[in-house]
Parts: sequence; structure tokens; C-alpha cells
Amino acid sequence: MHLASVREGGDELAAVIHPVRGVALVRDLIPGFSGDLLELLATDSLGKLESFAESADTAVFRDRDSVTFGAPYRHPRMLWGIGLNYVEHASDLSEGVPDEPASFIKGDHTIIGPGENITIPHQSVRTTAEAELGLVIGTYCRDVEPEDALSYVAGVVTLLDQTAEDILEKNPRFLTRSKNFPGFFSFGPEIVPLAEVADDAGSLAAVEVSTVINGKVHRSNVVGNMRYSPEYLVSFHSKVMPLYPGDIISTGTPGAVHIKAGDVAECRIPGVGVLSNPVVDQEAGSGQEDGIHQEGHGGHE
Repeated sequence: MHLASVREGGDELAAVIHPVRGVALVRDLIPGFSGDLLELLATDSLGKLESFAESADTAVFRDRDSVTFGAPYRHPRMLWGIGLNYVEHASDLSEGVPDEPASFIKGDHTIIGPGENITIPHQSVRTTAEAELGLVIGTYCRDVEPEDALSYVAGVVTLLDQTAEDILEKNPRFLTRSKNFPGFFSFGPEIVPLAEVADDAGSLAAVEVSTVINGKVHRSNVVGNMRYSPEYLVSFHSKVMPLYPGDIISTGTPGAVHIKAGDVAECRIPGVGVLSNPVVDQEAGSGQEDGIHQEGHGGHE
């Protein structure tokens, strides 16, 4: 069973995607529930939710093609990004792979969902899109070892991480600024259980991540070619600070691609999904910050 959010009017409603029955809103499965997926993760309700989805009336389900998906949730407590994690990508940039994970933090104001605009800021003339595998933390996680780390992961998700590359090239200390413009973190449409993805690919190491622009695969690589594995990244960051349900670790990209207005950027991960976002310049997309994702408040890779 996958987790997602469905757009209805001006709202994004927590939903599940059953492999046979279709899409159902969580509020139709758990009486009295009115929160988002982040709240669902925080209350540890996933186990009973699956049982409810199996026994619920057929009438609460709808066909997947009849719904529009939004970002799974809008206000995670923490977004970790990892730079230069694929050895081949670091080599392309004539940079060495760091001796420890090169991580950075993004604010939730950067979040957009499937189909929403990636806006190129007027301060940048060279922005990149970077497809990545995202790890969604499912339970409180602190000081865990790599061999136990993946048991704290609720699932994985496709995401696109953007960088104002020209700003970053001025000075590596500008990493935070170059990564934190609105629209610079897209994720969705669904969160897929880790075990399901690993089983489909044969192993987590065999999962392939591709950066796609205008339908063309520009860069692709498998998780096994990461310098720092997903389990190591969870362990490493849990020893820096606590990880909470809904926190996301963006594990690095096989390759960044320059984007311009009119492009369509995609992250493709077999078994996880396809995330697609159109690209606009700031003038054309200036109204986006007032959209649905702002309601409420909750290295270049």
C-alpha cells in the first residue's frame, strides 16, 4: 500500500493507493481523521490503516486515473540533501567524493508537488534539476547503526532537487542560498514501502534513478553506486540530530541537468514512480508562491 495526497478543490487530502482497490482518502478509512500524511506518520497509524483499507467498502475507492496527486505533505520538520554521493557524478564535476556525507538542509518553503512549476529565480541564469531517491523517516530515529537504520524508514519517494548552480560556483559557502529558492524541492506523487521497491528491483542497490528532461534520459545510475548507502545516510544523520517521522533524506543525484523555461523535468525510478514538473521563469511563475502549497504553515549534487 502506497501513501499519497489527493487534490480536491483547494485542499490536499491524505490518501492511500491500494494495489487492487484503487485510491481512498484516509478520512474515509479512519473515522475522525482530518490531518495530512505527516500527521499520519507521526501517530504511527500505518499498520491499522492497511487493515482498514482491506476491509473498507468498495464505494470509498476511486480509480487512480481519476485523481490528481499533490505533494505527499507540505511541512516536514527537516529536509536533508546529500551532495556528490554518486562517484561518477563527482568525477564529472572534477570533485572528489567527500570523506563524510556532504549534507545540507532545505526549508519547507521550497516544496512543490507533481505538476507544479519549478521556478527559475531571477538571480540565477544557470539552474539545474537533479533527480533523486528520497528516504522518508517513519519512526523516531537517534544514534542508530547502519544495520538497523532502514527499519526506521517508512518508504521512498521520487524527488527533484534544484540548484542555482551559478550562485554556488561563486563560493561553496553559498550552498544554502543556491538550494533554497521556492520550488527547489519537488516530491511525490507517492511514498512506496522500502521492501516493495527492493523486492521489485531485486535489491535496494539495484534501484535505478534517472534525471529526465523533455522526455530524454540525461543521467542514470543505480543506488549501489552511491558512495554512502541509504542505510549509512540514515545512521550518520541520526548521530547528528534526531530524525522524526516525515523527515526526508534526499540521497543525491546521478547527474544534474541545466533547465530553462519551457522544459519539463522528471525523476524516474522504476517501482517508485515518475515525478514531473514544468519549468518557468520567475515572472511567469511569480504567483505560484500563493498556491496550495503555502496554505497553513506548519555542492550542487
